[in-house]
Amino acid sequence: MRPSGRATDALRAIRLEPGYSKYAEGSCLARFGDTAVLCTASVDDRVPPFLRNSGLGWVTAEYGMLPRSTHSRTDREASRGRQTGRTQEIQRLIGRALRAVVDRKAMGEIQIKIDCDVLQADGGTRTAAITGSYVALALAYRHLLEIKAIKTIPLIDSVAAVSCGLHQGAAVLDLDYLEDSAAQADANFVLTGSGGIVEVQATAEDRPFTSAQLDELLALARTGIAELTQLQKAALAG
Repeated sequence: MRPSGRATDALRAIRLEPGYSKYAEGSCLARFGDTAVLCTASVDDRVPPFLRNSGLGWVTAEYGMLPRSTHSRTDREASRGRQTGRTQEIQRLIGRALRAVVDRKAMGEIQIKIDCDVLQADGGTRTAAITGSYVALALAYRHLLEIKAIKTIPLIDSVAAVSCGLHQGAAVLDLDYLEDSAAQADANFVLTGSGGIVEVQATAEDRPFTSAQLDELLALARTGIAELTQLQKAALAG
């Protein structure tokens, strides 16, 4: 049995709270069980130098964990003078995931910067960040459309992410910290609402897992992403 008592194919309680930040052009507080990530989208009318005069827009992301988002306090990375490799890897993942569903030509030369701040961590912070960031990004595009900075919302699909893993020999969906720390294998799946695969990160923590087990994890992820996609739609419809 899972520590939480959930069925193997059950997500944690998910809440996507759009418009959480008063000042950002788009925002969403994403809660995956006890994990909470605040995602904000800020509009910048300047693209990076390598895109100037290209006619293309850009979406990028930054990620960070607050000092007491975990069981013990950790120093802010700014106080250390540099980001960890984990932080850099996650924020690049978030940016790639969002750009996969954006028509950058339709954006024009506008940049949207996504900030993902982990308020509380109980596993799955990167998947919560991607799922919430899509809502924040969509709201920022709505703002740009309203002020006539763009002619159409340049989203070609939605994107969400969820973790899956092998826990006590069983494939399970949406791992919390207790499961993640004891999993024989864990994977993060980034999929579009239409079912396209954006990225898969899978690691064996003990012995190698099989192709059949990976397929089982992917099937679970598709179930979870379908539910997350509906929650994103509901958040944006509210």
